[in-house]
Amino acid sequence: MNDTRLAIPRVGEVEDSAPRSAAGLPWIKVAGSYFVTEDGESWTPIGQNDAVSWPELNGLFRRADMAGVEDHLRWLKENGVTCLRLMLEYAQVRHRYFEKPQGRFVPAMVQLWDDLFRLCEKQGLRILLTPFDTFWHWRHWRHHPYNRNNGGVLDHPSRFLVCTDTRRAIKARLEFVVRRWSGSGALFAWDLWNEIHPEQAQGSADGFGAFIHDLSDFVRRLETSLYGRYHPQTVSLFGPELRWRPHMPLPEPIFRHTDLDFASLHLYEEGTIDDPSDTVAPALGMARIVGKALGEIRDGRPFLDSEHGPIHSFKDKKITLPEPFDDEYFRHLQWAHLAAGGGRWRHAVAEPHPARAHPRHAAGAAFAGRFPAFDRLGFVPACPSRRPDAGFRSRRRGCRLRRRFPGSGLAGSPRHDRAKRYASCRRCAGSGRLGAARVGSRHLSRHRLGYQRRQANSGMASEFGRLAEA
Repeated sequence: MNDTRLAIPRVGEVEDSAPRSAAGLPWIKVAGSYFVTEDGESWTPIGQNDAVSWPELNGLFRRADMAGVEDHLRWLKENGVTCLRLMLEYAQVRHRYFEKPQGRFVPAMVQLWDDLFRLCEKQGLRILLTPFDTFWHWRHWRHHPYNRNNGGVLDHPSRFLVCTDTRRAIKARLEFVVRRWSGSGALFAWDLWNEIHPEQAQGSADGFGAFIHDLSDFVRRLETSLYGRYHPQTVSLFGPELRWRPHMPLPEPIFRHTDLDFASLHLYEEGTIDDPSDTVAPALGMARIVGKALGEIRDGRPFLDSEHGPIHSFKDKKITLPEPFDDEYFRHLQWAHLAAGGGRWRHAVAEPHPARAHPRHAAGAAFAGRFPAFDRLGFVPACPSRRPDAGFRSRRRGCRLRRRFPGSGLAGSPRHDRAKRYASCRRCAGSGRLGAARVGSRHLSRHRLGYQRRQANSGMASEFGRLAEA
């Protein structure tokens, strides 16, 4: 190779090798509950999870099919996608490790990322980048270069977050990436750790905050010293862990860590989102979970669901959803995100990965272009109440979502505002237990949940379908 940029160093030598050219794309930064470019233009992250070993990007490796990859990225851009979430390596296969052995950055992988950043800059796409594929490196630990048996420093992945030597290796990898690619506006943000998990810290979440601070501060200081600014940061969590481990301090580092700029969850609600039997229940589950997540955020930072999909159907049951069902399921989830105030990514769950063949990204284009006059910078997302269709309350005092979505039961409708003040509960009034026909809406929900759910199913399904088709 004649490209001097590909003279790949070992750990400790990364500084001399790093190009620091600034790209033409403006950087993204946080503005209230949303994102803007450095130029002050509203920017919405709409995208999918992809991987460097999946069919559409596989042609980057050793430049096997650069034209095909560029066509794919152009197709995504034309269909409304603005951002891809990618892992620096994909450990499902053995030839996409970023280091091999540990401390040596693989030339073919560095070239792959050089090319990918260049193509994304050309197409106007951005990347949400996470440094490790924590799912597959756990499952394929016997092959991973960080494994002590393979010349690495770590004896077992259960100590990934607590091992001092491993922490130095993580920072060396981050340093290489920051010096080589952080100068590009194609880098939207850092997902500093994919699905942080207690099992990566010997069964404890007590050290999550300190771990996040250490990586966040390291990356932010380095980017600021090199470029005079830094990219937004987040850390993601497998959403069901919040319900499975309520005794652990998970919400604080995920939703409220002072070093992070936005919050991220991976939403795989059991029985609805992860294994759908219809397309409405997952949307209701999505709205419910997003509402709870927004309620955990105290400073108004943005919230993204950076993975969701029918993972249980695909991974455990070996079922690939029929395309018409999958498209409707996806559209409903997307509009539920919009209604609840969150942002979303789709995690691909089919074999082979079908994003190129499916028209589902047209729904993303509809999401981005549906409200051209909608002021996202002044918009405050609202939180859903306890009832599925009772409306969406603001998490900021004195603020309402003023936009009315007919049939969805969102706050701002006169019907919702009246119901919030009082409501008629014939069951209790008729029994004489309360002695009055006007009761609080929270009480009402205990008796009319079934009715409200049926109404929500009908209203949300018709509205999401109408908006998506439009």
